[in-house]
Amino acid sequence: MPFRTGEPSRERREQLAAFQKSTGYRFKDINLLNQALTHRSYGNEESSSRGNNERLEFLGDAILGLAVAAQLFTKLGDKAEGELARIKSFVVSEDTLSDIASSIGLDELLLVGKGEERSGGRGKKAILADAMEALFGAVYVDGGFEKARELVLKYLVPEISKVLEDRHRKDYKTLLQEYAQKWLKTYPVYALASKSGPDHDRTYQISCSLKGSSWGPASGKTKKEAEQAAAALAYEAIVQAGGQDAERLLALKKL
Repeated sequence: MPFRTGEPSRERREQLAAFQKSTGYRFKDINLLNQALTHRSYGNEESSSRGNNERLEFLGDAILGLAVAAQLFTKLGDKAEGELARIKSFVVSEDTLSDIASSIGLDELLLVGKGEERSGGRGKKAILADAMEALFGAVYVDGGFEKARELVLKYLVPEISKVLEDRHRKDYKTLLQEYAQKWLKTYPVYALASKSGPDHDRTYQISCSLKGSSWGPASGKTKKEAEQAAAALAYEAIVQAGGQDAERLLALKKL
């Protein structure tokens, strides 16, 4: 069994009960839900004996991947393996999971340490996505795979539809790299232009270069976000505007 947090207070139990109604799954052991929503920073600050959601996240990640892969395999029989993998990468991405977590109020229920709270930790994509996976893991431990699968599909099937209808959030770094490899036989390069702000609230400025041309710098609260923003500038300018004639566009941009 996973290492557990302490017994939740009466107020906390009421909050968790309301959350369970919104998810449609009622825990037999509410301590598992409480643990799934406990970031390691909270346990570190409150008591060394408290558990956190890292082990449940590890388990939930595997359950999420299997449930989504099985759904895609079953429902999209006309898609090749590469296309199924591409769709899955969007559906189980950090962006998608963090958006779902915020939409169901998981961010408000997260237990985070004081330092993380001050730095906006409960709104960080990585923390939210991890907590979402931990939730799936907790449901598996509490009710078995079928219950966990049902909860995964409740939230992720609409995201599959978004990808199929091209309404999803784009992973511009992947899109740009795939395009550059196919048509330009090279890779985009990202360079840190500057960073500002204190350690707990950094802002990064990053440029994207491709075959001698550069876009940006674009900003983000993490290097990953800034790279995505820079890749978006390059992708929109080169790929969508010029299609397969990217070489000509790159040459014109240098003039």
